Amino acid sequence: MLILKIILGLIGLGIVVLVHELGHFLAARLVGIDVEAFSIGWGKPIFKKKIGAVEYRIGIFPLGGYCKMRGENEFQEAFDANRNHIEPTPGSFFGVKPWRRIVTAFAGPFFNLLFAGIALSVIWGVGFEVNTMENRIVLASDLNPAEHYPADDAGLKSGDRIIEINGASIATFGDIQESIAIHPQQDLRLMVERDGAARELTVTPSLDKETGAGKIGVYYWAEPVISETEKDGAAERAGLRSGDRLLKINDKDVKYSIALIPILQEKPKILSIEFERGHETLRTDLAPLYTDSGVDIGMRFQSLQYRTPRLSPFAALVKGGQEMWKTLAVSVKSLALLFKGVDLTKAVSGPVRITYMLGDAATAGFTESFGDGVRNMANFLCLISVALCIMNLLPLPILDGGLILLFLVEIVKGGPVHPKAIAVFQTIGVVLICGLMLFTVFGDVLYLIRS
Repeated sequence: MLILKIILGLIGLGIVVLVHELGHFLAARLVGIDVEAFSIGWGKPIFKKKIGAVEYRIGIFPLGGYCKMRGENEFQEAFDANRNHIEPTPGSFFGVKPWRRIVTAFAGPFFNLLFAGIALSVIWGVGFEVNTMENRIVLASDLNPAEHYPADDAGLKSGDRIIEINGASIATFGDIQESIAIHPQQDLRLMVERDGAARELTVTPSLDKETGAGKIGVYYWAEPVISETEKDGAAERAGLRSGDRLLKINDKDVKYSIALIPILQEKPKILSIEFERGHETLRTDLAPLYTDSGVDIGMRFQSLQYRTPRLSPFAALVKGGQEMWKTLAVSVKSLALLFKGVDLTKAVSGPVRITYMLGDAATAGFTESFGDGVRNMANFLCLISVALCIMNLLPLPILDGGLILLFLVEIVKGGPVHPKAIAVFQTIGVVLICGLMLFTVFGDVLYLIRS
């Protein structure tokens, strides 16, 4: 399974990088910059064919790719020759106007955004199955009385339904999570339904320094009704089956499925279960299976399941664009949280962790169905695409944003930037990126060890 996760992750990451390079390629051709080679994959070419002036390649490692433009390193040649200006050749990168270079540099990140929007549009156009929980909550403090959370300060109670957050309608627990996560340390107006009456409360999510997300200390409320038992699993061997409603476990009331967490944390060898089947109350004993990854009791509980409607092509494009924009806005906002005491080794992901998480999302979906696997992978690819767009537009040396900054300086000063200044700028960028890579890989290794 680990190998499959890695393979799927590498394929997904490769697609995102290839789309980025395709943007540079098409923009360069459009503005008059000669492209010497465009490769799918890296390393020694196992196939190459020249069409016109461009050599198209397939690398021995068919993941990602690159676009090689004529004269990309003319600044380095001028610096090495101790010249105070670049002598560009016709059709080279530095041989066109600065605004054309800006278009070429911007096109890579833009194509990542475009890819995210199109992929999301396809998902919404086809429609997909959603498995979630209702908008009813359980206080974390009910399960762990020793802790205190923002939900307690706000006056929330287990069984409340959160129906609005800052005026936005809330239909599922997923909606609650999304709204809370992007508003750490900000006051949120909640409309809550309790005992048939609506009331307004205010909650201020705390900042989770491991993830950078907001949290208030609530779980989802799910009725303790078994929806499925695993074949030959602990629940099935205990005689439990779909439709059974748990009433008590080891003489402790079970009002909601999440109540099993504190019981299982004690690692009892046997669970004495009282349950309801039809109008009959029965008892059985279940032996949980404890593993390094957790505990397996061989049952699942009921959740909300529905399929989104298939949207028309135009409606799907609009919805995909809205979802892409929302992802972009959340990602930009998340950058600011990095300066609020977040644990960067846990909150900032490098290529290793991204590959693992992408593969994990895909394999988790494929265990349900092929469609779920494709949707999960596409959603995560969209998130990575947007993140790659933002990262590359940062005005840092060696990144696309750094190049755009250099060319804007050239436009403002009315003349080319000195080759030495470009070389120093790019060298700083290499050092910064290498340092960031080492930092993120260190964090990724810690993440994998903890996983």
